[in-house]
Amino acid sequence: MYRTHTNGELRASHIGQEVTLSGWVQKTRNKGFMVWVDLRDRYGITQLIFDEERTPKEMMEQAVHLGREFVIQVKGTVIERESKNSNMATGEIEILVSEVTILNKSLTPPFTIEDETDGGEDLRMKYRYLDIRRNPVRENLIFRHKVSMAVRNYLSAEGFVDVETPYLIKSTPEGARDFVVPSRMNEGQFYALPQSPQTFKQLLMVGGLDKYFQIVKCFRDEDLRADRQPEFTQIDCEMAFIEQEDILNMFEGLTRHLLKEINGVEIGEFPRMQYDDAMAKYGNDKPDIRFGMEFGELNAVTQHKDFGVFNNAELVVGIAVHGGNNYTRKEIDNLIDWVRRPQVGALGMVYCRCNEDGTFKSSVDKFYDQEDLAKWAEVTGAKAGDLICVLSGDTNKVRAQLSALRMELAERLGLRNPKEFAPLWVIDFPLLELDEETGHYHAMHHPFTSPKPGQIEMLDTNPGEVKANAYDLVLNGNEIGGGSIRIHDKETQAIMLKHLGFSDEEAKAQFGFLMDAFEYGAPPHGGLAFGLDRLVSILGGQETIRDFIAFPKNNRGRDVMIDAPAPLDQEQLTELNLKLDLPLK
Repeated sequence: MYRTHTNGELRASHIGQEVTLSGWVQKTRNKGFMVWVDLRDRYGITQLIFDEERTPKEMMEQAVHLGREFVIQVKGTVIERESKNSNMATGEIEILVSEVTILNKSLTPPFTIEDETDGGEDLRMKYRYLDIRRNPVRENLIFRHKVSMAVRNYLSAEGFVDVETPYLIKSTPEGARDFVVPSRMNEGQFYALPQSPQTFKQLLMVGGLDKYFQIVKCFRDEDLRADRQPEFTQIDCEMAFIEQEDILNMFEGLTRHLLKEINGVEIGEFPRMQYDDAMAKYGNDKPDIRFGMEFGELNAVTQHKDFGVFNNAELVVGIAVHGGNNYTRKEIDNLIDWVRRPQVGALGMVYCRCNEDGTFKSSVDKFYDQEDLAKWAEVTGAKAGDLICVLSGDTNKVRAQLSALRMELAERLGLRNPKEFAPLWVIDFPLLELDEETGHYHAMHHPFTSPKPGQIEMLDTNPGEVKANAYDLVLNGNEIGGGSIRIHDKETQAIMLKHLGFSDEEAKAQFGFLMDAFEYGAPPHGGLAFGLDRLVSILGGQETIRDFIAFPKNNRGRDVMIDAPAPLDQEQLTELNLKLDLPLK
C-alpha cells in the first residue's frame, strides 16, 4: 500500500509506530546535518526528519534534492518532535525516515501552493489543478460537498425522489439563448442544452412521481456579468397537489436545515414581502434586509418649489445613512462621483446633513428651508447625526441607482456581515414584463408560471397588472431560489402562450408535448429551484461563486485551462454538415 496513515492523522499516541506516508513536498529546510521536509496531502501536513547521525548518506543527499510538489512515499518511525508546533494538528510528532521513494517529480509550480499565494486569478485558473491543492480552494470544494449532501439527505427524508433528466433537449424560449448541439444523425437539426429541467419536472408530476429533486447542471449562452457562469448548478425541485404555502413551508424547512447543519445558525421568521413593496422600499426584488436604509419617496415634500431637477422627475427618493453627518465634503463628493459612474448612471446626488442641534444643511439650501428639510428627515427616518442621500429621475432607473448606492454604503459601513443571515420571501411578482423596445410582453419567470387565482381574465384587459403565483427566496441580498405554481391545464397554457405572442402553430411546435400531457390528468403542481453555486458561496461567507466551482469559466465564458471553446477541424464540420460563414478579422 502507498500509505498506512494520512498526513493529518498521526498524534503523540502513535509514537514508536512504523508508518508509511505519501503526498506532496510542501517545502524543505536544510540545516546541513539535518533536513526537514513538510509532506502534504488533503488531510494535513506531517513533518519528516532526515538526520545525518541516523540517516544513510545517500538518503540525506536524496532529501536535499526533493523539490516542491514532488510526489513521494516515505517509510519511517513516529518520534516526538523536539520543537512542537501547536498550530499543526500533527505538531507533536515527526517521522524519522528510513526509506524514500520518489513517485513523481514536479516542475517548479508557476505560483506558490500556500493559503496566501503569489498567483493571480488568471494564472491560477490556467493551472486550476494546482490551485485545488491549496487549502482555501480544497476546503471550498469540500464545503460544497457538505451542502450538497445536507440537501440530498433533507429532501430524501421528505420523500423527494432524485431523477435525472436529459441534457440533449429541444430548444425552447426561456429568456436567455440556448447552447445548441448539432446532431450528426439528423442532418441540419440541433439539440439544445437545458436552461433548466422545467418541462421535464412538470412531466414527472404528470407521471405521478409527486416529489422530485435533482442537483443538475443548467446552461445559458448569455452575456456574462459579474460572477455568472455559462454552466451553473441548480437544486431543482417539484411537488404535486400543493399550493404556494406548501412550497414556501417546505423550502423554508430546507433553508433552516442548511443554516443549522452547515453554519450552526437558528433562523426564526422568514418575512414575506410583496414585489411592489420590495421595489418601492429597496429598489430591487432581492433586498438585503440585514440593515435599514429603506427608501423614502420625497415627491410630496420636494416638488412644487423652484428646483427644476426635482420638479421634472418622475420619482424623488432618498435614504438616511446612520452617522453619515460625520462624512467630510471630500467623502460626500466621492459618493457623488460613485453614483455618476456609467455602471450606476445617475446624473448627480443631492444631500442633506442632519446636525446634532436639530438643524439641517443641504446642497440645495437655496431652494429648501429648514421646515422643508425636516420633512425630508421625517420621510426617510433620518435622525440627528445622519446624512440623507437623494436621487431623482425616471422611477425604474432611479430606484436601481439608489439601490446600488444603498449596497455600496452598506459595504463601506461594514453592515453586510457574512456571518449574519437574513432570509426573505418576495412574492406576488408581475406575471408579464413589458419590453419597452418592442412593446411586447414576455414572461417575467417563464411561460409555465400560473397567474394568481382569478386573474387570468385580466390578461385581455390589463396584462401588466396580472400577478404571478411565483416567489423568490432571498438571502442576504441574493436570490438563492425561485419558483412558481405551474399552469397544469392545456387551455390556460394556450391562453398564456397566446399573450406571449405565440401563434397556435408555434405553440404546438414548441410545447405540444407538454400541452398534450396536460390532457391526460395533470395534477396541480409547482416547485422551486435553488442556485447551488450562489447558495454555497453565501453559506461559506464569500461573494464569488467561482471559488466554490472546481473548474470555473472566466468572465468571457472561457476555460483557460483546457482552452475551450475551440474551433472544430474541417473533417468534423463536414461530418456534422456545418459550414462556417465568419466575418474576416
